[in-house]
Amino acid sequence: MPPAPPKPTSRGALLSAVAVYFVVKTFIPFGGVLLYPLTLLSTWVHEMGHGLTALLCGGRFTSLDVFANGAGLAYTATSRPWQAGLVAAGGLVAPPIVGAAVLVLSRGPRRARIVMAVLAVAIALSLAVWVRSLAGWIALPLVAVFLAFFARWGGPRQRMIVAQLVGVALAADTWSGKDYLFSATATVDGATRPSDIINVAQAFGGSYLVWGAALAVVSFGLLALGLRVAWRTPIPAAAPGSVAAGARGARGARANRKK
Repeated sequence: MPPAPPKPTSRGALLSAVAVYFVVKTFIPFGGVLLYPLTLLSTWVHEMGHGLTALLCGGRFTSLDVFANGAGLAYTATSRPWQAGLVAAGGLVAPPIVGAAVLVLSRGPRRARIVMAVLAVAIALSLAVWVRSLAGWIALPLVAVFLAFFARWGGPRQRMIVAQLVGVALAADTWSGKDYLFSATATVDGATRPSDIINVAQAFGGSYLVWGAALAVVSFGLLALGLRVAWRTPIPAAAPGSVAAGARGARGARANRKK
């Protein structure tokens, strides 16, 4: 009798996700097209980072736009320079923070299902409250449906790989597009505007290049931390139809860059 195939593990899912992301992004022609849903998801997380930071600082978050080219805008209002600086930085660090959290929290089929479901619901809520662009209304529901589909109908291995792929793409977003961290301007919706890092430097003082380097280090650190924790203790997927008893798992980017 042939031996049973090994059960999928969170470590195997992480390796698969990293390999898919790296190969598609680096070697496959039109790889950006294949990763387009993840690009839009990164833009949404970036702009939500601006908006939610504004709310946490006592400001206002009125709406956000996501454009078809992967750019985006969050419309916020604050009364003090330090608040504006934190809002600008909030968008830059939001993708690596959320990505690292997804990598850590989706280490297992059930956890992956919950993480993707939460992201899908969050996108749906934001569509009703904040999203105001036509491209956002068209594209973001498709991203939410993609996540919800794998959360509901994906097999254990598929759920883990897709969730880890989402985590890798988000965690690597700011680092992979680090040229934006050293740009003084950004072109969004056909208009040239001060970049996020310029707004950070104007709020807190100092050179935007220094702030860009600091946030690049933070972004890379969050990516490395998420990968390290996700790799540390593999969690096996239960075989179909099996019930675990008494078991307890270990706890464990671009032109027209979004602004």
